[in-house]
This record gives sequence, C-alpha cells and structure tokens, in this order.
Amino acid sequence: MSSNEIAVRVENLGKRYEVYDSPRNRLKQFIIPPIRNVLGSTGKDYFKEYWALRDISFEIKRGESFGVVGRNGSGKSTLLQLVTGTLAPTTGTIFTQGRIAALLELGSGFNPDYTGRENVFLNGMLLGMSQAEIEQRFDAIAAFADIGEYLEQPVKTYSSGMLVRLAFAVQVQVEPDILIVDEALAVGDALFQKRCYERIERLLADGVTLMFVSHDQESVRTLTHRSILLHRGKPVFCGPSSEAILAYRKLLHEEESAYFSAIAGNIEEKKKQGAAAVIGKNNSADNVGEVLGRSDSMSFGDGGMEITSVGTFDQEGNPCAVFYPGDTVRICVESLSGIDTDKINVAIRIRSREGIKVYSWGTLNQDMQVLAGLQQGPLYWGRHIRAGEKFSVWFEFASILGVNLYEIQASLSYEGKPDYTEQRMLHWVDEAAFFQVLMRQKEYFFGGSTDLQMTAKWAGQ
Repeated sequence: MSSNEIAVRVENLGKRYEVYDSPRNRLKQFIIPPIRNVLGSTGKDYFKEYWALRDISFEIKRGESFGVVGRNGSGKSTLLQLVTGTLAPTTGTIFTQGRIAALLELGSGFNPDYTGRENVFLNGMLLGMSQAEIEQRFDAIAAFADIGEYLEQPVKTYSSGMLVRLAFAVQVQVEPDILIVDEALAVGDALFQKRCYERIERLLADGVTLMFVSHDQESVRTLTHRSILLHRGKPVFCGPSSEAILAYRKLLHEEESAYFSAIAGNIEEKKKQGAAAVIGKNNSADNVGEVLGRSDSMSFGDGGMEITSVGTFDQEGNPCAVFYPGDTVRICVESLSGIDTDKINVAIRIRSREGIKVYSWGTLNQDMQVLAGLQQGPLYWGRHIRAGEKFSVWFEFASILGVNLYEIQASLSYEGKPDYTEQRMLHWVDEAAFFQVLMRQKEYFFGGSTDLQMTAKWAGQ
C-alpha cells in the first residue's frame, strides 16, 4: 500500500515505565549506573519494569475510522498519547500523515484562569491555526459549544460537561486530517453527544481519519470500520469492529467468570472452615437461632444451619457454568444442620449482573402446591432434620434466560407456617455461585433478558 494512502502506521510499538519502590531507589538509579558505565562494570537496576504497551502494530488508511477497545488499564489512552506525540515510545515507530486534532483529556491546553474566549484563541494557536483563522471560525465554535455567557468566564468555573463542549468545538473546527477522541464525550449530556456524533460522521464523510476510544460498544461498532482490542498492553485482535467487539465481550465474560469463580471459591473455603464450628446441642425449633452466627460479609442469618456449598451442573450432573437457551440448568445446595428441627425451606434467588432479581423459588413453593392439592410429592416442610445431618437439595429448570452473567443467592429458613408468613432466616449467602448464559447465534437467537419463545405467522395462514 502506498504511503500516501496511510494516515497512521504503528510498528512494534512499546511503552515502558520504570517503577521505583522508594525515592532512594530512584536516586540510586540516577547516580550509580552512569558511574558503573564509566568504570566498565555491571550491576542491578533499582527499578521494576512496567510495560503499558508492547508489540503493537497496525495501519489506518486515510479516511478510515479505527476503534480502540479494551478494559481499563489495557493501554488504550497510552496508545493514543503515543500517536499524538504527547508521549515518546520506548520501542517501535509511529508514522502519521496530516494535521492531528486530539481530544484526550478534558481541557488539555486550557489555562484555568483565562476565559473561554481567551482559551479558544490559545488552544487554536496551539493546534496550528492563525489568529485570523480563529477569528473567522469563532462564531461557529461558540455556537457548537453553546455555553452562553460562560464563554466570558474563567475556565476554572466550568463544569466538566462545559469544558468538553468547548474543547470539542475547538478541535473539530481545526479541520483535521486525523481526529483522535478518547472517552471525552462520555461526560456530555445526551443532546450534546448526539451533536458530537453527527459532527464526527460529517468529518468522516469529508475524508477525515478517526481514532476512537470508548467503552460504549455500540458507538465503536457504528462509528468505526476496524478496531484493535488491547489486553494488558498487548494486542488480542485487530479487524472488523463487529468482530473486535465480539472478542471484547468474550474477554470480559472470561475475566468476570474467573473473578467470580475465585470469589465463590473463597466463600466455599470459608464455609468449610465455619462448618467445623457447628454445635449440635440445641434440639428444638424454638432454639433454631442459637447455634451459628454470621460467617462473613457475604452471608447472614440467625444460625443453626449452614449452607456449605452451591454448585451448577448440566443435565447429566457434570459441573457446568456455561449454558445456552434451552439447556437444563441444575443447581445443588448442600447444607449442614447443627440442630434437630423441621419446617425448613431451602431456596435460591437468581440475579443478573446488573443486580436485577430474575427469579426466586424454594422447596416451600413446591410444598404449597402439594398442600393445595395441585401437585403430588413429598412434603419437604414436614421433613425432620437431625443435628449433624448433611443434606442436599437439587433445583432444576430449562434456561430461557438471555445472554448475561448470573449470580445465585441461596438461603435456609425456618417457616413457622407453610406460606412465608412466619419466616426466620437461618443462613443467607450472597454470590453463592455464578453461571453464564451464551447464545449460539447461527442456530437460535433472541434479544433481551428472557426468551418469550415467540412465533410468527403471516396473515391468512
């Protein structure tokens, strides 16, 4: 590809920082290595290496919109600062062609003691515009920023939203060849964001090259043609934005699953440690609250019984944490009693990642149907449980859930009546287990939180 067709080329880019444990080590690094070099000797460094970016390579064609996605700390902002020249690379090369306008940090280049008007001229000149050019475009800048009389007030009195309005208005009036935007639009109100995106689309139509960083996945998908996914400073994927977003979502799912599995593992370990303290001396339902207290911040209850583990399994009984619509989900709640009692309800609650309760149900719900004559089966509410007894309850359902990460909360309660009107919570556990629901998009697909299993018919059929 001809170099005239390239707006940005990055080859083997890397940025390393030196991290010091103390100011003393920083001083040692400043003094001792130069002395060693003079003497021709060798020795250790007094810092630790931290690579914010490593082995990054890509090209952006003129007029192309290019996204950068990744979690916080993945190196996105560092990459943009390297491309704009505000940081120098440790390794690799960067080639850019044309005037660059960058919106990296709110009010970068603004003097807080100057008025908005004065900062427009100051910022415009820093971007390479002459005073005559700024005067010619000032009315357009003021109209786009739309901050009214605040234009004549010191910038230090501005809100973050007003600051980004003015900064963006100046940047887009530069008529850049390359526009770089790093999450700056997130602080604006909905109407201003709409105007900004319309302006960006107009610039793209005029042939401006765009580098765009945002956690708003739909904005990246709609505004950019290609994207690079960064993870811990290294490239994971570079290609069509829709595929980059899919890879990003998979990465988030994997990391969240690993994180929540670790939490669940810690909780289970604490439960095992706490189970050893169960005392089986009390033998009456009236004394059900006198055995176990709170075990940790994830649980509470009057005590007497303890949930020792909660797991998710597939239809064959194999441990499983990933399901698809239509799969059978099995949840096993294992418990240990420290008392003799009956009238126990074992229940679960399922919540989405956003904290929305999706469903709650327990053995008492099934007992109520049995007592009402609507269903036949054993009455769990009447089952006698002895001190020291371990018991398990299996819950099973067909997944009609949408794509998400789900938390399982589990509980043991004493129910004086089989209708939830006389309840005493013995043990409640948050984040007892987690599972994911994914989608086989080419086989069976729906949008939303629940599969309503809709059907469609042409009129007249």
